[in-house]
Amino acid sequence: MKIIILGAGMVGKAIAFDLSKKHAVTSADINAEALKEVEKFGVKTILADLSKFSSLHELVNDFDLVVSAVPGFMGYKTIEALIACGKNVVDISFMPEDFMVLNKMAVEKNVTVITDCGVAPGMPNFIIGYHNNEMQIDDFFYMVGGLPKNRNFPFQYKAPFSPIDVLEEYTRPARCIENSILTTKPALSEPEIFRFERIGDLEGFNTDGLRSILETMKHIPNMKEKTLRYPGHIDLIKALKASGFFSNSPVENGQQSIVPMEFTAKILFNDWKLLPNEPEFTVMRVILKGKKNGIPKTVTYDLYDEYDAQTQQWSMARTTGYTATAAVNLLADGLFTKPGVFPPELVGSEKGCFEYILNYLSERNVIYKKATT
Repeated sequence: MKIIILGAGMVGKAIAFDLSKKHAVTSADINAEALKEVEKFGVKTILADLSKFSSLHELVNDFDLVVSAVPGFMGYKTIEALIACGKNVVDISFMPEDFMVLNKMAVEKNVTVITDCGVAPGMPNFIIGYHNNEMQIDDFFYMVGGLPKNRNFPFQYKAPFSPIDVLEEYTRPARCIENSILTTKPALSEPEIFRFERIGDLEGFNTDGLRSILETMKHIPNMKEKTLRYPGHIDLIKALKASGFFSNSPVENGQQSIVPMEFTAKILFNDWKLLPNEPEFTVMRVILKGKKNGIPKTVTYDLYDEYDAQTQQWSMARTTGYTATAAVNLLADGLFTKPGVFPPELVGSEKGCFEYILNYLSERNVIYKKATT
């Protein structure tokens, strides 16, 4: 299959690495240096400004499938343009807009679009979609974080994605379901400590990670998601936020106008940038509680994954990118062919799809350990 990947960043690079083993892959990006990195895998490259959405038709015309690995603020317009081109798509942009608005257009164009197809959102969605058919779910909760193994001062954090996307997690109100009521809470709220065997204590706080599940699984009375960081990180972020550093309102500085959020992201970029071969890890826990045949049941999935020195792929890139490539191969193998826009939970609910994703990841040493009580 001929596949084009839009975006050659950290995750886009991992996607190219994996897909190039089986498919004819081309990577497109505006960053020439990033394209040189993916060329090492025998991947063809195209230097292109992906923000010129009207030009995407010409760019993707000769390809069977498109992977969208663009930044979140470009995600919706990119998907809209690709559907108009009549292309099947797997997306990891994690756009802030409601992508289900594009479902009717995708059906009319007879194309399949799988959105939010990363580690999180992504795998928790596949998990809840599968178990929604297997049991009555009363409580759904997941926590996730990508962190450096070395706790660097002062933030104890490195951003696997662009800092601006990370900072938006700290400002976007967090939606959850409590007692069947949709509730909105401030980002960074309700911090609590969780202990992990191989890591120690991490601090979780509310972020807006449930996304499409709020609509597709709204029959479940309790659902929540939290982001994990080393203890102490949240206090520094709250201080920056309270001081106005996350504001999107321009501030006059002499003859110049500065947007604090953009300035903050630029300042933090160097401090938060992962260095070559820097060890880091991804940790996630997904917990489902409910009943099966009237008997109480709890299902837990745990992920702990580290930087792979052999392939030189960071954990967050692998766990996110390989979930996307699993979905690509799911489509390529004809196991999911429905037209429309589908968040992962709707794909996971289809027979055989969840098992396919888990097996695909396991073959690449991304292991989700399941426990049932």
